Amino acid sequence: MPTNTHNLCDEPWIPVRWTDTAPSPHPERVGLLELLLRSGDIATLTITDPPAHSALLRVLYALTARVTELDEAAPGDWGERRLDILDAGQLPREGIDAYASRYRHRFFLYDSDGHRPWMQDARLAEQCDADKTAGVNKLIVTRPAGNTHAWFRHGSDARPDLPTAAEATLNLLVWHYYGPSGRCSAREVNGIKTASATAGPLRTALSYHPEGANLLETLLAGLVPPAQTVRRQDDPCPWEWEELPDPDDVPPVPSGPCSRLTACSQHALLLVPDEANPHLVRDAYITWAYRKGRIPRDDNYLIWQISQQGNRYPRPADSRRALWRDLDALLLKEPPGTAQPQRPEVFTYAAEISEDLRVRALGFEQEGQAKDTQFVDAATPPVLGFAEQQAPATAPAVGRLRRLGELYGRRLERAVKRAWAEYTNDSKANGDTWAAEAAAHYWPSAEAEFWHRFRELDPTGRQPHAGLDPSAARMAFLRLATDAYEMVTASITRTQRGAKAVANARIELYGGPPKKTAPAEAA
Repeated sequence: MPTNTHNLCDEPWIPVRWTDTAPSPHPERVGLLELLLRSGDIATLTITDPPAHSALLRVLYALTARVTELDEAAPGDWGERRLDILDAGQLPREGIDAYASRYRHRFFLYDSDGHRPWMQDARLAEQCDADKTAGVNKLIVTRPAGNTHAWFRHGSDARPDLPTAAEATLNLLVWHYYGPSGRCSAREVNGIKTASATAGPLRTALSYHPEGANLLETLLAGLVPPAQTVRRQDDPCPWEWEELPDPDDVPPVPSGPCSRLTACSQHALLLVPDEANPHLVRDAYITWAYRKGRIPRDDNYLIWQISQQGNRYPRPADSRRALWRDLDALLLKEPPGTAQPQRPEVFTYAAEISEDLRVRALGFEQEGQAKDTQFVDAATPPVLGFAEQQAPATAPAVGRLRRLGELYGRRLERAVKRAWAEYTNDSKANGDTWAAEAAAHYWPSAEAEFWHRFRELDPTGRQPHAGLDPSAARMAFLRLATDAYEMVTASITRTQRGAKAVANARIELYGGPPKKTAPAEAA
């Protein structure tokens, strides 16, 4: 194995897009140090896989907190110190240089001397069977591995295409944050061999991030003030650990923002470079990190809600659900809903950076174990100026708009299912095909209608209902639902039976048949 090669502080591995005013050069990829030093000139990360984007943002938040000393509440006012850095237009070079001087040796992707490759466990080379590694197809989450069906590309575990170190590093992060539970490669520790892993901290969840005009704004807006009791020496990132934790013991509990951002992985990995070209990865070990217990699941970038059993869980990623339907859960202090959703903690403080921040949702629709369905990546226009603490007058209007859009979406689904059941004369017919087709017509139009009316809201509080006309909004969503209903049911209206079913079911768009009231008893 190459000795101390491919240092992620310097090697260009993070894809970025530059602002229009950024001075040259404009490389397509940068290392960690250049990214931090030039964050004010970088518009955004251009990582194509949303879970990798989400995972790397958490690493960058931790590094930003370290180099700015915003990882501790003192000295002075934390919020004012953050705004001072924003006004400077760049992260402090002296903080970046000092951190790099102390920890650069912990950012080697391959490290055979110090046995501390970045975000990896070199002990796996001895504790796992070298003939039964996971392989690079398993490492790269978009590839088929083993007996899995090939959807996007064909590949062979025996002769895989070797990924670049940059691609492997991003997927290393995906495993740390989104890795599955269940059976993995066997790992022998203290004479006991086991092969069962716990799911990663973000598995199944949708992650919400404030996004600014440049990466500097994005990183500063993504920070949450630490508790007064947090001390940086007690809040280490994995690459700052003096020693690797004992895998046979319970995992260390994160004690502050940096460890909570980076040290909650339930998986252990080790990349094996290609001997001929260290810019390629030849193999990978993937197994469990801790035999006992689980790190408490907590995160400042998730919408937390309560199940019917009273358990707290993050709102799951759903590739079919548009981001605007979560907007009041992001802007309101106490969003409505039976699940008692809790706004991501980051949005309590993000709007202090800028009122023009957008929200980006990143996630991976997947099950707790092996099944992965689809990536989720969505963004809003600038919305955080409408957060409840910034513009309280708009809060009811935002909530009402969202509820109206969802109300007519539900009514549309009931209407097409009833029309199908009456047409087929089968009360058990579920009409799922029609419902899916109607949803495909309605929800994109409803999203466009929502944002159109959202942009016209008055955040000053001078106009009643923040300028929202509830009656006009209701009629607009009803019209969209009606258009979708007529389009889906048009094929059966040519027959008398079909036309009657469509006419009868149309009332569901208006709330269904009126409820019958019992006659009053005679006096």
